[in-house]
Formats: sequence, structure tokens, C-alpha cells
Amino acid sequence: MPPATKTLPIKVSNPTKVFWPEEGYTKLDLVTFYRDVFATLRPYVDDRILTLERCPDGMNGACFYQKQKPESMPPGTPTKRIANEKGTRKTTDYVVGGSLVTQLTLANLGCIPVHVSGSRAKTFPKPDWICFDLDPQSGKFGDAAKAGLVAKEALDDLKLISFPKTSGSRGLHIFVPLRVGPTAGEVLQFAEDFVARLAAAFPKQLTVAHAIADRGNRVYLDAFRNGSVQTVVSPYSVRRKPHAPVSTPLAWSEVKPSLDPSTFNIGNFANRLKKKDPWSDFFNSRQALKPAMARLKKL
Repeated sequence: MPPATKTLPIKVSNPTKVFWPEEGYTKLDLVTFYRDVFATLRPYVDDRILTLERCPDGMNGACFYQKQKPESMPPGTPTKRIANEKGTRKTTDYVVGGSLVTQLTLANLGCIPVHVSGSRAKTFPKPDWICFDLDPQSGKFGDAAKAGLVAKEALDDLKLISFPKTSGSRGLHIFVPLRVGPTAGEVLQFAEDFVARLAAAFPKQLTVAHAIADRGNRVYLDAFRNGSVQTVVSPYSVRRKPHAPVSTPLAWSEVKPSLDPSTFNIGNFANRLKKKDPWSDFFNSRQALKPAMARLKKL
């Protein structure tokens, strides 16, 4: 076993297994990354309901989603039991984040990304953020950046403070921190109304069309990450994409069409962590949603 595993609180199985063949990053590199970034990641996973995306062969094989807690998780792993509306299983015991051991164990199981709910387990189903997922159908991050700046201006008009991050893929995520109160259903309805109005105002650039064929090369505004058990990749989540990119919190001044999200990856992310955190005020910026809901109705 490589010496680096001695500094980890878990035993890594097959630590030298290559997850990113082009770069040579291994499973141990992934686990070590999450160890090193966990203090910064933790506020976004603490007491969060997780959906697992397991990719046991990294970039080389298939992935599968798992909601039920794996039996191999350590005894005492926190879970949240939620009733299912569909399927044969009446309830699901979701893994709840917040522990370093939990995070590293999941990485050891091949969970490359971290998918988090908008609600914490203790307040489910009442979110403490809204998430907008801007997905450029052109495949160009520059289009997502331009759409993000349009969305920021509209959120500013509603007096909502917003925070952008790279999705770790081609898109942009915009988070709006909330005071706990509205249900996931109410937050989702607000998000749907907001993106519908924004797309109607900029029909050549933006769309809310469900059918991919109807989107053209516009940026798809996805509000559905706000459902009660829907998830989004957390800040500081690694993605199963070429170069092992990291979903990276940005300052709005960094949101430019020229930005290449893949430049933030597990190979160099230690340099990013040395810089000022652009989301340092995120949880101090929680805001009530009802005033914004009232403003949106008047538009």
C-alpha cells in the first residue's frame, strides 16, 4: 500500500487503480483530494442528503446511481429515511454527509462526484438554497457564462444575492442562499417561474424547453434541481470528466466567456485553495424568499 494511505482514516482498496487514464490520476488521488479539501467542502455537505453516483472504474467503465445506503458503509453512518412516491421500496435510507470518514468511504466506493440535496436532513424538505443549472446546448462554457450574467442581473432586480460556480462540466450553477422556511415545492415553483420569465425575455439565448430537440443552441435553464430529493453537485465536487475537473466556486468577476472550467482540477486545485474564498459569505447571506416571490409576481 502506498505510504500516503497511512495518513487517511480509512483503508483504500485498489489505491493504484487508475481512474483518469489520460492524466494517470488514481483512486488514491481522488480519496486524497477529498481529504485535503474536506474542511472547505464540509459546510456544503454537512447534514445534507446525498445521492450516490458510483463509478468503480473511473473514466473507463459505467456508472450507476444509488440512493439506499450501501451495506458496506461504516456502522453508525448517518442516514435519513424518506418515503418513496414510486418504486417497490417504500422508504429509502439516504446517506447524510458531514463526516470525513463518510466522504472518504464514498470516494473509495467510486463515488467521484458529490450530489447534495438543497435541504438538510434536520429540516427536510425545506431547502436553504435555490440552485439554477445553466446548461449550454452548444457545449461552450462561454454561452453559460453569458447566460449567468443575465440571470445575475435578474436576481439582483429581485434583491437576491447569488453565487456562481462551475458545474465541473460545461455549465454554470447559480446558488441563492435562503433562510429556512419555504418548502421544496415552493422553492421549485419560484425557480420555475423565474427561469420561465427569463427565457421569455431572452428567447434567442435562453430556453426552458424540456425536449432537447427544441432547445437548439440556446442555454437550457434547469430549475428542477430544487425538488425535495433532487440533487446538484456540491461546490468542490470532482466530476467524472476529462482532466478530473472540480466544481469551483467563483466570484462574479470571474464569470467570463473566456474562462475554461477544466483549468480547475484535482491536479492543481491546491493553488485555488490558497486564494480568497469567493463564497466565504455564502451562509451569512441567507435571505428570505417571500419578498422576492412578491416582486417576481409584479414583473
